[in-house]
Amino acid sequence: QVQLVESGGGLVQAGDSLRLSCAASGLTVSISAMGWFRQAPGKEREFLGAITRSGVGTYYADSIKGRSTISRDHAKNTVYLQMNSLKPEDTAVYYCAAGATASENEYDYWGQGTQVTVSS
Repeated sequence: QVQLVESGGGLVQAGDSLRLSCAASGLTVSISAMGWFRQAPGKEREFLGAITRSGVGTYYADSIKGRSTISRDHAKNTVYLQMNSLKPEDTAVYYCAAGATASENEYDYWGQGTQVTVSS
């Protein structure tokens, strides 16, 4: 059974940094493309970025490009989303997902999400 568990969310101030983690079980992240998404109250789910199976390719949405990094640790079977210079508009529930390709919408497995709240 595949399980993705996000962690690292919390309440931070604008300008702070956070590193979100996505720990996988029942699935090896090194052979899966992994994506990060978020959903704010009243808004649709937003694709943030992804890392390819090989780990060579990373992709970022404009909303986080330049201030975020997606990476992974094969030994820990974990994927990370490092976000810097956080803004109040980054407040949302953040999700990781696993799939065959690093796309914006083709994922088979999802985590339960972790809340990030950025105060001004």
